[in-house]
Amino acid sequence: MSGADEDATTDAAPTPPAPPAPAAPADPVIRPAAVEPPSLDVAPVEAESALPGMHRGGFERWPTAPVGVTPTVTAPDLDAPLMWAPAEPSQPARGMSAWALGFAIVALVVAMFVGWGFPIGLVAIITAIIALRRPLESRTAAVWALVLGAVSLLYSAGWLVFATTRTDLLAVFG
Repeated sequence: MSGADEDATTDAAPTPPAPPAPAAPADPVIRPAAVEPPSLDVAPVEAESALPGMHRGGFERWPTAPVGVTPTVTAPDLDAPLMWAPAEPSQPARGMSAWALGFAIVALVVAMFVGWGFPIGLVAIITAIIALRRPLESRTAAVWALVLGAVSLLYSAGWLVFATTRTDLLAVFG
């Protein structure tokens, strides 16, 4: 080599070493699969159920299928003649006129002594009117209740007018 060639190689920077080539992965060792025997709680699959969903024996119906029930007759014969009488229809309630008459009598007794018996008289009159509109009520008792209720209202009004004149409450109005 000539001196000029040596000078050119010595003046140049040294070249870095090449990175090492990655090592090729080692081939994995493939071992044969180990087959364990089935446990005692698993039934062995028979040869006839090679496809998924095929019947393997055992149950003969779907879980949602109706269950066959044999009928047992424990009831008496339904064609036998009836041994009891049919229930009688209930009558509508009665007694509204009696209540109206009771209220009218109490209202009249109270109105004889004080003027504040008019609410009982009003109840007697309203109950008597309702009793007159009902077909099964005693019309005589309802009419008496209506008359006595009206008389009790007149007595109560008389007492209230008497009380207002004695205390000069009407002087404010006139």
